Amino acid sequence: MPAPERVPPGPVTTAPAEPAPAGSVTALLTEGELTVRGRIPEASNAVLHCTVVHQGRTAACVYKPVAGEQPLWDFPDGTLAQREVAAYEVCAALGWELIPPTVLREGPYGPGMVQLWIDQAEEQPGDPGDPGESGGSGGAPEAADAAPGPVPVGPLLALADAERPAPEGWRAIGLAEVPGGSTALLVHADDPRLRRLAVLDAVINNSDRKGGHLLTSADGRLHGIDHGVTFHTDDKLRTLLWGWAGEPLPEEAVAALGRLAAALGEDAPLTTRLAALLTPAEVAALRDRVAALLASGSHPVPGGEWPAIPWPPV
Repeated sequence: MPAPERVPPGPVTTAPAEPAPAGSVTALLTEGELTVRGRIPEASNAVLHCTVVHQGRTAACVYKPVAGEQPLWDFPDGTLAQREVAAYEVCAALGWELIPPTVLREGPYGPGMVQLWIDQAEEQPGDPGDPGESGGSGGAPEAADAAPGPVPVGPLLALADAERPAPEGWRAIGLAEVPGGSTALLVHADDPRLRRLAVLDAVINNSDRKGGHLLTSADGRLHGIDHGVTFHTDDKLRTLLWGWAGEPLPEEAVAALGRLAAALGEDAPLTTRLAALLTPAEVAALRDRVAALLASGSHPVPGGEWPAIPWPPV
């Protein structure tokens, strides 16, 4: 795998800040033997599909080596891999299992991020008006005007009639052009799992929450992936999950943010781990965002100085 001409802006610490519990998924990912099985071609950076084996246990995983990262002018500090691990650490501190277990370690192509592979549930036709279904193939958005309900375009996302309010059980995101030159209303499910993810995105300042970054596993759990462009010190929140903008945070989210605020104390273990992954300014900005969310008690609204929705959104 040819590496781009790039020198990471600082050392990449691959040793865990604290030993992983024996037999845990984290131990498997951190200590297991990585074998590359193939490359995921759609990704803009190097994303390798691997197996990891440790003490008789085997799992599929994703390995993103730092050497395969393309430089980003607006994220000059650190690496995508470090920010992916930092996002997992923050999510775990919130008490939400929304990001698959993720570690930083050495691999066949040098240091990088290793994350547990998530097998997605097979999409079923289902009822397109049921936000609990992941929906169909996403194959005919142009039929949105004629359909009796939202037309699924991905897990927990759909297109609805642009001339009407969002259907019951869905939250409006914005208008989208569809094949044929018509316009449809892009909606996401009014789902508590997505609402937690919306809070997480606000905390980590996620600048790229697309529909393709939402995975639903066979057991019905929601997983968010691809958190490399996060933790910027400037407000760069760009997400599909604006359906609750300006509304009060759920009580569970307030409690989770309180736990995270306590975990971000100056000498706390989480702060020590994040110090090896982020800059001091990024950690300080993280604390400020958590404090601002707790002070406002509400979901953020688009700032207006940065595109609110990533493109393409799905």
